[in-house]
Amino acid sequence: MSTLPVGMGGSGIAPATIGGEIDNTGSHPGRREPLVLGMDTFGEVTRTVCRVTEAKRPPFAWYIAFGLSVSLVGLLGFCVLYLIATGVGVWGLNNPVMWAFDITNFVFWIGIGHAGTLISAILFLFRQKWRTGINRFAEAMTIFAVMCAGIFPAIHVGRVWVVYWLFPIPNQMEMWPQFRSPLLWDVFAVSTYFTVSLLFWFAGMVPDLATLRDRATTKFRQFAYGLFALGWRGSNRHWHRYERAYLLLAALSTPLVLSVHSVVSFDFATSQLPGWHTTIFPPYFVAGAIFSGFAMVVTLAVPAREMFGLKNLITLRHLDNMNKIILVTGCMVGYAYGMEFFIAWYSGALYEKFAFINRAFGQYWWAYWIMVSCNVITPQLFWFKAIRTSIPLMFILSLFVNVGMWFERYVIIVTSLANDFLPSSWDRFIPTWVDIGTMLGAFGLFFTLFLLFCRFLPMIAMAEVKAVMPQADPHFGEDHGDHDHAAKGSHA
Repeated sequence: MSTLPVGMGGSGIAPATIGGEIDNTGSHPGRREPLVLGMDTFGEVTRTVCRVTEAKRPPFAWYIAFGLSVSLVGLLGFCVLYLIATGVGVWGLNNPVMWAFDITNFVFWIGIGHAGTLISAILFLFRQKWRTGINRFAEAMTIFAVMCAGIFPAIHVGRVWVVYWLFPIPNQMEMWPQFRSPLLWDVFAVSTYFTVSLLFWFAGMVPDLATLRDRATTKFRQFAYGLFALGWRGSNRHWHRYERAYLLLAALSTPLVLSVHSVVSFDFATSQLPGWHTTIFPPYFVAGAIFSGFAMVVTLAVPAREMFGLKNLITLRHLDNMNKIILVTGCMVGYAYGMEFFIAWYSGALYEKFAFINRAFGQYWWAYWIMVSCNVITPQLFWFKAIRTSIPLMFILSLFVNVGMWFERYVIIVTSLANDFLPSSWDRFIPTWVDIGTMLGAFGLFFTLFLLFCRFLPMIAMAEVKAVMPQADPHFGEDHGDHDHAAKGSHA
């Protein structure tokens, strides 16, 4: 039997460290670096993950973050109530800038929700085992981001109390939605994406909820986790049904990753407005959504693994791989920026050419260059492994990417509307305190939901992590060398 420590990757060679972190990012012929560090048994994985939810009190940093987040949720509630009571005039909207922070935030949050389903569905179908350490809270991030996104279409219509007119149901006005409008396509696309992502997230948690149920020390926790564990017993039939359902939901989710943000981009691409009327928007928006989504996963993973002691499960290899995806999608986004300018010039359309020159050098030049700096220049630093594996630097760069992707949506929406065909109609958008308060409140809602998830639900998919450990191999510990066979024969 092999006596090499599991944390050594079965090689007997202690891995190097980077900034106090075990470096398992290497690629060596004949040796695969472990995805789980310092854990020799499945029980250690269970105890590490369950310790977060079973602790009597979360870390003090959790209370600080939760207090700030709940305060921002209160600000969101106040701003929304004030908006409904007063009207959308409390926003900085004008004619022609009739969309601004509201749709900017909507598109931003839909983009944030892309990484979770990509990690869970597409990487699962491609059998990428490194996804197992980060897929659970990435899926949760998807759910919460889409919930935040759903607020803005509802409140930006003005008369929220008749928002049900948007739905294709019989009503006293005999009004029917315009099915040829991409705004209605959004309703179907986003609601489908949310429903499938929620089912996918919940289905993956069932075995882990059963583990929490069996470890529960109070009747309330046993009842609550048992209710959602759906009577899971871990039998062969249960595992068979679970794996089949998980695979089908992954297959169903994969086209949604590509379709949802494509449909959102049609809000702009199907119009005739210069700056919006471009066929590159669907792939450009999808790449940007994955770009911002992975940046948000890194933003959440870095403090979460530190706060809850999960460094052996969310390792440098997970973070390094995500940073590589940020680099690739950042290059795609940069290519799209350049191609937009090229097509504006090559088309010979004067209005289109003006729209893009005005973006870069007009009254909103500062927003455009923040966007370019954060989304094109910043990710290029991830070419260097020292930066990809530096925890402080990757956290700072992920924040820059999040800021840049918010400004990307702001630049697309506001600059195109503020300066359209007639100079006599031009105006400048200036956000009000209600605009800013609603935006900050959405972030507060997102982080509040995420912090509650970390506290009461398993952050990491225990069952999936155990499946990628060496111990999951039925031949683990066996050495098929001839000398070992001889030794075993002599002992027999």
